[in-house]
Amino acid sequence: MAKGETLTAQRLRGVSSGVIWLVLALIGAALFFHEGVGALLTAWATPEYSHGPIIPLLSGVLLLRELKDVPVQSGAVNRAPGVALLIAAVAFATVGKLAQIDDVVAYATILWVGALLLISFGWKQGKHFWPAVLHLVYMLPLPGVFYYKLSTFLQGVSSELGVWMLQGLSVPVFLEGNIIELDTIKLHVAEACSGLRYLFPILSFSYVFAVLYRGPWWHRAVLLIAAAPITVLMNAVRIAIAGLLVKHWGADHLEGFSHFFEGWVIFMACVVLLMLLAWALLWLRRDRVPFFDAFDLTTDGMWEQVKRIGLVEPSRALMLAALVTLAGAAIWQIRPEPVSQSVEREPFALFPREIGGWSGADMGRYDPAVEQSLAADDYVRINYARDGLTPTVEFFAAFYADQTKGGTHSPEICLPSAGWEIARIERVDLAPQVGFSQRFNVNRALIQKGEARMLAYYWFEQHGRHVAWDFEAKMMLFWDGLTMGRTDGALVRLITPIGAGETEAEAEARLSDMFVQSVRVLPRFVPVAEAFTPIFVE
Repeated sequence: MAKGETLTAQRLRGVSSGVIWLVLALIGAALFFHEGVGALLTAWATPEYSHGPIIPLLSGVLLLRELKDVPVQSGAVNRAPGVALLIAAVAFATVGKLAQIDDVVAYATILWVGALLLISFGWKQGKHFWPAVLHLVYMLPLPGVFYYKLSTFLQGVSSELGVWMLQGLSVPVFLEGNIIELDTIKLHVAEACSGLRYLFPILSFSYVFAVLYRGPWWHRAVLLIAAAPITVLMNAVRIAIAGLLVKHWGADHLEGFSHFFEGWVIFMACVVLLMLLAWALLWLRRDRVPFFDAFDLTTDGMWEQVKRIGLVEPSRALMLAALVTLAGAAIWQIRPEPVSQSVEREPFALFPREIGGWSGADMGRYDPAVEQSLAADDYVRINYARDGLTPTVEFFAAFYADQTKGGTHSPEICLPSAGWEIARIERVDLAPQVGFSQRFNVNRALIQKGEARMLAYYWFEQHGRHVAWDFEAKMMLFWDGLTMGRTDGALVRLITPIGAGETEAEAEARLSDMFVQSVRVLPRFVPVAEAFTPIFVE
């Protein structure tokens, strides 16, 4: 080392080599994880995840703030944990690529980012950067099953709170599912959680808020956890105001209000409530710290931390990261295309209208908004009757050629939105009841709206498997995509009203008969994998 030369100045002489390998690693990652990047870009184009592009920028700022408190490291550097995490990330992404589930590749990308930081800075320094890496989770789309269940639950809570507020304002109102009835006007709140699209950016904001907060850990935990109830509360306020508008000025004024209030108004109101909560927590502290002094908001020295990228050493671990991702991307491009099993099928338009003594009548198409939410490649709705006296049975099936792009979601989600309450639901094997030799798992649900009751069977068809649990259906989707290259599937539902004076057993006998008749022909329209033999083939 030259006289008076600092360690940093000496190491800057090796900037070009280390940065070159870092850039090569980033290029390799962009190529290898491109399906995950594509999944993120697709999700970010939707209102629920439109905040996504901001998340990496905020994570970068958090990283620079953490880096400011971490001195330049000298001596031996332990990069083994980073290499181990790198291998795990690449393996996880490979499984996602083979299974054709792009979201899995997106999740693996975050692991790779953590691995690159541990490799570049070593374990001693890199472990301090976990807040910035963990924050990247907020840019990921939730798996569809989790998203629908979470949004449905929050819909219900917001609707209940909104109606409670309206009743407190002496507005006569009645709630059925997510439909608010105001005199003769029905306010459909099937999308009552549209204001909840700000739940995800608010969660991200509260995370950053908690990281920058200088105080006890439990204060930070409260700030982080409070984001969800604050957002639900503000959405309930939105619903209540919408109800007041409809009550006093009519539904014509609602559209303009929704466009205005679903924008930054909810977001900023949530931010204000979060700041008030932080102020209340500060008031509880004995030292009475001024509000802005309680947060690490200084930006001094940020550019100096950016320049520390030039200190990244051209280590063998960093070279390995670059070569592995570049090689993985190259191998993936030249690999033989997997041979997918045929998914030839007949369209539901040809589904029999006369079947086993039942005569069916088409129920028509759903309205465009429902079709958009259903997002099926093909579906059918047929109302079957045996005579003019016996209640009918509705047969519904929706086929998805690729369930990785959304796919089926459980009627447990859509029925409550239409005002139906699930009084009882159980998973049962119908094989003993109908004389099948193979297991046939379905959900058996009793639903009601006021005094009206209906009995329903529904299940997920996964290449010859009959799956009742939606989470299991998603796991089977992952496995079948990995092993046979197929990601198609269907949701099947049969439903019948329980007539006046009719017992539940009588309704089930009717439903069971239609179930047996329909599954005889179902394999023509929902293809079965070669490994599975359909119970009936007509």
